[in-house]
Amino acid sequence: MNDPHSSSVPVAYLSALEMVRALELGEVTSLQVVDTLLERIGALDGDGTDVALRSIAALDPTARATAQERDDERARGVSRGPLHGVPVVIKDNIEALGLPGLAGSTALRGRPSRDAPLVSRLRDAGAIVLASTNLSQWANIRSPRSTSGYSASGGLVGNPWALDRSAGGSSSGSGAAVAAGFAPLAVGTETDGSIICPASVNGIVGLKPTVGVVPTTYVVPISASQDSPGPMARTVDDVALLYSVLAADRAPTTVRVPTMGVATNWRTGHPQTDTLFDEVLATLRSAGLVFSERELAIPGMNETNDEGTVMFAELLDDLGAYLDDRPGSGVRSLEEVIAYEDEHRDVEEVFFGHEYFITAVETGGRSGPVYADARRRNLAWALDTCLVPGLDGVDVVIAPAYGPSWKSDLVVGVHPGPASPVTQASAIAGWPIMCLPIGLIHGLPIGLGIIGRANSEWMIIEAARRIESVIREHDPLPRPLWRAPSRG
Repeated sequence: MNDPHSSSVPVAYLSALEMVRALELGEVTSLQVVDTLLERIGALDGDGTDVALRSIAALDPTARATAQERDDERARGVSRGPLHGVPVVIKDNIEALGLPGLAGSTALRGRPSRDAPLVSRLRDAGAIVLASTNLSQWANIRSPRSTSGYSASGGLVGNPWALDRSAGGSSSGSGAAVAAGFAPLAVGTETDGSIICPASVNGIVGLKPTVGVVPTTYVVPISASQDSPGPMARTVDDVALLYSVLAADRAPTTVRVPTMGVATNWRTGHPQTDTLFDEVLATLRSAGLVFSERELAIPGMNETNDEGTVMFAELLDDLGAYLDDRPGSGVRSLEEVIAYEDEHRDVEEVFFGHEYFITAVETGGRSGPVYADARRRNLAWALDTCLVPGLDGVDVVIAPAYGPSWKSDLVVGVHPGPASPVTQASAIAGWPIMCLPIGLIHGLPIGLGIIGRANSEWMIIEAARRIESVIREHDPLPRPLWRAPSRG
């Protein structure tokens, strides 16, 4: 299927950097860009449209006025910063004035939103907050049967490559919206895989920064030790641009050539994905990139589930503190969320329940009997067993990320696609990880993961930039196919 709203394609698929240049040269105005993107969203995203992607949770009612303000400022020779006049969408678990900030739950409807510090940084840099994006409800820590991309408040996000397949989770709407050409930039959040997965299956680039680098104030939390907001875009350079704003971390003038390793034993188990990764690796090597081979530890999650224990305990404390602090009336604790969802089960529990919430309450939080030992074992595995020896002598390690997207099935429940262990150790340690597209299998995107040490984002970005330049030279990635639902 061709792009179902082709009239907006030239503007819709400008990169953020291309858009900045076009705006500076007067080839287009911010208001024209915003109007084009709003028209595109209206034609493709909501119920009653041809494809009903459902990636957008809500439109910012001030977007057009802000765009006009940016145009007026530019006419006076004023620039607020590197994103002056560029639209961005944000995941709907991030508070922003004028947007709902529901985390996908009807339990938060009517609660006023504030500008999260990361949103203030976007506005200060001149960005136009265009919309908030749908997500896996409560960032996908609600039930073992949850379907990625589904929320009670927003419905099920589709994948613009194939509409019956998953957009990943939990930053589903952010990944799908960027791939669909609704905005050049998006902000997602990740606890473990929630930026990397939708980046991989939607064929875009995503970066989870080191925990603490991007502020999480007024972001609906899961785990203080693992949560991190991060940039998503169609190119590495655009991700770097957005990261510099979110982290208030200007790009260095020069970055040395990263030393790189490849995790030979981190595979997805999907033969075609792992073969594609090997072929891409051979192409990178033939282009002069050097990789050393190494094996990295693989988690024994079936034995202890320490990561889950830590996340559940922190969820009880952190979400409770967030809910108690948020303005307006409504749920003030995880226990009250459980009670609300049971009372409104006809909306909140149509397809799955909240078993993980119940488990979180049972942990007793950080002061409960299981947290401290689980956190100690968790960190020891991630750092001492996996990351420190795995990164010995190199700056970054690469591995396949996820295989092709799987079909969404709300009735049966979760059906995760093939994935390597690439996100887990970095998530536990709070270290950065990045994903970029490397090709297609049966018309579905495949991503490559890059991990590095804490606060090494610019080194990871430089490695991604070098990898991307080789891949795009040999195999330019096409735009989404908007393939209709099908068997098989």
